[in-house]
Amino acid sequence: MCSYMPAYTTKMSNIDKWLIFSILEPEFISNIKIVCVFGSSGNEALIVNKDDDVYALGSNCSGCLGLGDSHGSLEPRKVETLCKKGIQSFAYGSGPHVLAITQEGELYSWGHNGYCQLGNGGTNQGLSPGLISSNLMGRKVIEVACGSHHSIALTNEGEVYSWGQNNCGQVGLGTTTNQPTPRKVTAAIGSRRCIAIACGQTSSMAVLDNGEVYGWGYNGNGQLGIGGNANQANPYRVSNLQGIVIQKIVCGYAHTMALSDEGVLYAWGANSYGQLGTGNKTNQVLPVRIAAEIGRVVEIASSHYNHISAALTQTSKVYMWGQCRGQAVTTAAETPFHSLHDVFACFASPAVTWKPMDLDVVLSNRVSDSVKLCFDEEESSDLKFNVEGKLIYVHKSILKIRCEHFRSMFQAHWGEDEKDTIDVTQFSYPVYRAFLKYLYTDEVDLPPEDAIGLLDLANSYCEVQLKKHCECIIKHGITVENVAMLYAAAIKYCAKELEDFCFGILSTKLQGTGHLSTDNNFELGLWNICKVYKKNLFIEEE
Repeated sequence: MCSYMPAYTTKMSNIDKWLIFSILEPEFISNIKIVCVFGSSGNEALIVNKDDDVYALGSNCSGCLGLGDSHGSLEPRKVETLCKKGIQSFAYGSGPHVLAITQEGELYSWGHNGYCQLGNGGTNQGLSPGLISSNLMGRKVIEVACGSHHSIALTNEGEVYSWGQNNCGQVGLGTTTNQPTPRKVTAAIGSRRCIAIACGQTSSMAVLDNGEVYGWGYNGNGQLGIGGNANQANPYRVSNLQGIVIQKIVCGYAHTMALSDEGVLYAWGANSYGQLGTGNKTNQVLPVRIAAEIGRVVEIASSHYNHISAALTQTSKVYMWGQCRGQAVTTAAETPFHSLHDVFACFASPAVTWKPMDLDVVLSNRVSDSVKLCFDEEESSDLKFNVEGKLIYVHKSILKIRCEHFRSMFQAHWGEDEKDTIDVTQFSYPVYRAFLKYLYTDEVDLPPEDAIGLLDLANSYCEVQLKKHCECIIKHGITVENVAMLYAAAIKYCAKELEDFCFGILSTKLQGTGHLSTDNNFELGLWNICKVYKKNLFIEEE
């Protein structure tokens, strides 16, 4: 049987594009509220459901699942510490470590902590989420971002706090000493209000409420956008954006993108994979306008885990560029997606979420799903097939769209076009129903014995893809007892791949002894079939 997993839609993305969720039960999926995918291979995930419970699954590198141990799991396990805490969002570092924000603005951290990135004052690994209390008590955190081994947080008052590894000044406190607990970033920014934050691997960015952009940390690729390559231990204003009001900012591994209030996109930093979208691979130490040809941009995406960029336009078109599955795309390429998350699920390496996905999971109402549901539905049908006295309700237009045989049958000069019931006598009810269902669903669900009949039908109706489905089912159902019959059927219906497969089994069976026993009816039957179809098994008859 070709299995079918119901598709689920979300406000942001299709969750079925993320492989890590592929074995989850539909009931579990339908209750998901937030998901976050991270890890060196996109092999770890955190899930918040509508009951305010938090689950984790994956490899559990450095205890980043927050389960209190280092055991990986393919099945979701509860993160007890975070359940019923009102978790609103996550951020993750590639170090790796994880942060979680609650509805009340509290901040939890866990995972690797060799560089103080958990902000708990020490360097011990955190296998379970721990509340970050130092210097954040009484403050409501509304956004968090992580680099490889450092973290920054934005409060509802517009304050920026940072901690963790600081070898390049990425904490923004004027030194290169690691910072064990959150400290407020004030240099150059002062008491001005910040509205957005982002982190590259070893750099940090912030947008102020007046649209100014500041960066600090590593700058070897120009990712701070200040006109040079010198690292900055304090926030430094991004050059070349005077008079432009920036509203959103994102960071890749070593590049930065910013979006203005007029929907204009700017980029700077590393460009060895075309991630700046400038049409070349030259780094930029100052912001340059990009992707003007795609129109007004309303959302942008990137992740410090990789070198890919994506943008959503006002017309709901999604574009991407950068390192896409090993290829360097240097200008904005239109995708078939409607969500920025889908770009990262399908093309980023690793496939991690660029930010947590807020889901409103419901059974999708895609055209394909609706068509599947109306198969054999009497109320909406306009045609019936009578097979062995049983009726199958279908829709003439769907059959004409899906099958050349029916396109020919339902022509004005054919009598069938005027009938509302068509009698079928040459095929059995299970076989013909399976065929009609296949036209609605692309699925085949028959035992091997009946699949032979469907193979006959597919051959008669010239349905090449259906033949392949049948061959797959028959292969999986081959036994020593039925291989001879299936081999003969494969030859009769011109199923060459199945024929070769069966013949291989016959050869193995008969050549196991190197001779044929005329006293064994089974072996003699195989021998006769092979002789009829001129297949040489290279054995001698006793």
